[in-house]
Amino acid sequence: MEIAFALYPGMTALDFTGPHETLVHIPGITARYLAARPGPVRCDSGLEVTATGVFGDLPRPDVIVVPGSGQWRRVLEEEVDLVAWLAAAHPHTVWTTSVCTGSTLLAKAGILDGRPATTHWGAREDLRALGAEVSTDRVVVGDRVITAAGVSAGIDMGLTLVARLRDDDTARAVQLFIEYAPEPPFDSGTLETAPPSVVQRLTTLLAEA
Repeated sequence: MEIAFALYPGMTALDFTGPHETLVHIPGITARYLAARPGPVRCDSGLEVTATGVFGDLPRPDVIVVPGSGQWRRVLEEEVDLVAWLAAAHPHTVWTTSVCTGSTLLAKAGILDGRPATTHWGAREDLRALGAEVSTDRVVVGDRVITAAGVSAGIDMGLTLVARLRDDDTARAVQLFIEYAPEPPFDSGTLETAPPSVVQRLTTLLAEA
């Protein structure tokens, strides 16, 4: 089974590495790292990963994983090759998935029209404008489509996908392997739980960055 990880400049590293870590240890899984052109791809944090092929190399992947980006509005305008490949490849996939604002790319490709889907809280209105039915759930499973909320939710999406591709116990075994038992030191991981002062602090940090 071939899983295509869609790479593009400005993507968020954990959106890619989170689900990647849950999936690549499963026997029978072959990971492919595709972009508009092969070579280094710089993430929005500055980390570089390497695309070993182009989207056209794999017109019919079994699974697609699309990471998001903190620069999603720019990405929506610039990544025309990715959007075209998603639209053409999705009808043939077992699962098409996204993490964070990657769902806006799925929506741009026409994959989420009228479908429930989730994304990073900062992109909910953008996702709605692109035709999706926006959910605030951490992971949304639909007909051959799985979307995850912001960044760290990609790990949850990956485990959900493992359960669909194999079974629940395999997903639990992967969870144990990566020792995924989150106990965050603060309860401010969602827009709904974060105090207004924390939201304001984040707004300031993003402006400074």
